[in-house]
Formats: sequence, C-alpha cells, structure tokens
Amino acid sequence: MSTRSADVVVIGGGIAGMSTAARLQAEGLSTLVLEQHDHVGGCAGYYRTDGFAFDVGATTLVDFQPGGVGGQLLADIGLDPPDIAVQDAYDLWLPDRRVTLYHDQRTWARERRAKLGDTDRHRAFYAFVDRLSEAFWRIVRNGVKLPVQTPGDLARNLRAMRLRDLPLLRYLRWTMADALRAHDVDDERALRHLIAMLVEDTVHATVTEAPLINAVLGSTIRRAGIGRATGGMYGFWRAFEAHYEDLGGRVLTDRTVMEATGSAGDFRVRTDNGEFRGAQVVSALPINLTRRIAPSIVGSKLDRHVSTLEAHEGGAAVVFLGVPETEVDDHDVTHHQVLAAYDEPLGEGNNMFISVSGPDDDVSAPDGHRAVMLSTHCDVSSWENLDPEAYERRKNELRDRLVEVARTVYPDLASAPVVDETGTPVTYEAFTKRPRGAVGGYRQTLANTNQRAVPQDIGIDGFYLAGDTTWPGLGTVACIVGSKIAAEHVLGGR
Repeated sequence: MSTRSADVVVIGGGIAGMSTAARLQAEGLSTLVLEQHDHVGGCAGYYRTDGFAFDVGATTLVDFQPGGVGGQLLADIGLDPPDIAVQDAYDLWLPDRRVTLYHDQRTWARERRAKLGDTDRHRAFYAFVDRLSEAFWRIVRNGVKLPVQTPGDLARNLRAMRLRDLPLLRYLRWTMADALRAHDVDDERALRHLIAMLVEDTVHATVTEAPLINAVLGSTIRRAGIGRATGGMYGFWRAFEAHYEDLGGRVLTDRTVMEATGSAGDFRVRTDNGEFRGAQVVSALPINLTRRIAPSIVGSKLDRHVSTLEAHEGGAAVVFLGVPETEVDDHDVTHHQVLAAYDEPLGEGNNMFISVSGPDDDVSAPDGHRAVMLSTHCDVSSWENLDPEAYERRKNELRDRLVEVARTVYPDLASAPVVDETGTPVTYEAFTKRPRGAVGGYRQTLANTNQRAVPQDIGIDGFYLAGDTTWPGLGTVACIVGSKIAAEHVLGGR
C-alpha cells in the first residue's frame, strides 16, 4: 500500500473521525486520516498559548469508565489513556439557589429533593427520569442503532434492550416538556430551568423541542461520569494520536479536502496538497461539507438532511482565561454551570459553563496558574456580515458578559489574566471551516433525531458518514457511538 493510499481514507480528524480510524486500524485495516487543521481534535480539540492548553469545544470526556461508551472505545483499540479524573460533582448556580449535581446517584437523589422539591409529584417525576436514564444509557452502551434501516437493525436493537424496556418505546414521540406536564411539575420554576439548562447544553434545544430520549441522556451525563484528562483535550489527543500511529495509522494535517470522487474499491480524495486513494471512505465532516466535496458520490441523498440541519444550526462562544491559581482556588469543584436570570432566554451568557483545569494539572497551565474556559451557546446569524469594528465590539461585550456571570462563582476571576482571548462563531468558521461557525451538531428535535436522523450508511457502497451531524448527534459520547457504527459498515464491506 503506497503512502498515498489506504484501505480506508477518513476525512476529518475530530473525535468521530479519529475514533473510526483507530477502530479500523485495530482491526487490521490500513487507515489514513486527512485533517485540514494543524492538529486533530475538531470540536473536541484544543489550542495552546503562553504555556496554557485550552479546550476549544468539549471540555469533558463522558462515559469513559470501563464498560462505558468511551471505555469501550479505549478497550477496542487497546489504549491506556492519560489519567481521566471523573468529577464527583459539579455545581449548577441558579439565581436563587445552588444545586450540586452529584455523580453518586444516592447523594444526587437527596440533593434534588432538598433543593428542587419533595412532593409526591416531584418524586414521581424523579423516579420516571431515573428509570429512563438507567434504561437508555444501558441500551446505548449495548449497541443500539438508529435509524432502523433493515430487519438486521431491528434485531440488533431488540438484543440491546431488555423485555421490560419495551414499554418505554411509547415515549419515542415525547418531548421533555411532555414529561414535565405529565407529572404536573412544568410550572416548578427552578426544576424546569435546571432541566432546560442541562438540555440546552447537551441537546442544544429547548425542553419544548427536545426529544425526551435525547434530553434524558443529555441531562444525566453526570450519571455516566464526567471526566477530564490530565492536560484536558490536549493531553487526551496527544496520547490518542500517538497510540493510533503506533497501531500503524497515519494522520496528515494541514490537508484541506477539495473533492472526493470514485466508487467502492477506488475512491480518490483530492486535497490542496495532493491526491489520496482508498478502497473505502468515511467522511467525518458535517453533512453539508460532505455534500459539497463529494457531489458525484452522494448525489441528492443528503439534500433533505442538509436543509434540516441548516434550519437548526447553533453556535458557541468561549472565553479562554489563563489566570493565577488564587483567582479560582476557593472551590473544590472545578466545573460549574450558571443561569444568570430566570426571565431571560438561554444562551448568550445566560446559561454558561465554567471549566477549570485541576490544581495539579501542570500540562494545562504553568505552575501556580489554571486554565479557565467560559462557554455559552449563541445564535450564528447575529455574528454574520459584521464590519471589523462592530465585530470587535460585539465580541468584547460578550466576553465581559461571560466574565461578569462567571464572577458569581469566582469573584476575582480575570483580575490579572495571563491569557484573555475570546472565540466566536467567526473564530470557529475560520479554524474548523464549518459554514457560519455552526459547531456541535444541530438542535435536536423530534423532526430530525433518532428514526429521522442521518444514518452512517446512506446507501452508497464503500462510502460512510460519521460525526455530530449523524445519529445520535452532538457530544463526545454520540460521536463515539456513531464511529463504532461507521466502522462496522466498513468492516462489513471489506
């Protein structure tokens, strides 16, 4: 096999692309990853400056314990990763109370009764969510696949479930708002806003829009375990890429894919720095970019899905702070979520996530300092077509808003920052090449998720999809689940 060919060419070195490539390489296929950036990671990536390593998108690794979705990936490829510290808890700050979301289920059960309500209605709702969460996390780990396309998919999904799970199928058409109403807790302000924050952070939709299944999984990620590797995503990817290359895999960075052509057994992928050939191809790019680079391959198969995606795009903004440790050492918990006001829409700084590197993590920050990331969701359209002056003004206003809200938790934050930079949808578009800077998949609704989601196999022999615009959607867990399905399709077609 020449240096410019492989059994499988993977386009895009984000978590979906790298996970797919590593799985296939571990199974004995030769793989080549083409990544347009100067390092891998994508929306779960990083950047480094002045001795600090910042996570640019995902700041946590979810379900990486043995048996979990991430744990299965590590076992499949034989990787012993850098230490991933599972957070015992993180704090959620509402305008009138602080709620600690514990990893331990018994402790969390006591906390929510004390802070969010303890009536019969509340307890019935909690029991309902717990039942769904336990079942859905187990089913995902057991290898469920959506959308169901073949009798084999149906059989696979039935094997992933237990007999007592079957009645849960009636909730496939429910939203989270339906569940709140059914238990008569939809007017409980603190409870509803807490759930809305968690859902918006993980599913990118409102409780009215978010499918119940996805919302339950997203809002209970602490149950699966929220972890942070030493060095954050930089530490994780440094270890992952080195292991992938030890397996014989190849990563070529600074390669922007211009066009993919051909058919099974003889695909050609042209970049701005040469052409590469693969018997099979996995595109881990967003589907709108896949359609752009491979029109002769995908034809009209993605058109409907791309239209849906564009109608549900969202973006993010992040403030990156390198600060003296004294600014953030007054809490043992290093992850916080803050709602500034009950009566304002979520996003744009109202509902933001604070992630702080650990006190002993000298990979993320120099001695005596910490790396801090303040992130919020935002609309992408308001960042378009701004002149330079208007853009800088808007960026600075959002930066100040995020720092102000973060001072709810850390009053002295950003008093003397070593690093103080802000990323916006414009930044993400420049560095990820995602149109309009829309990152992290799309807002999940009943109309575009699960049975209506984009499958990894769109009916083209040897050409498969992975990534956050395919099922099951956004987040590290979802991308890893999708990578396994994409790898299975490749292995079935070799």
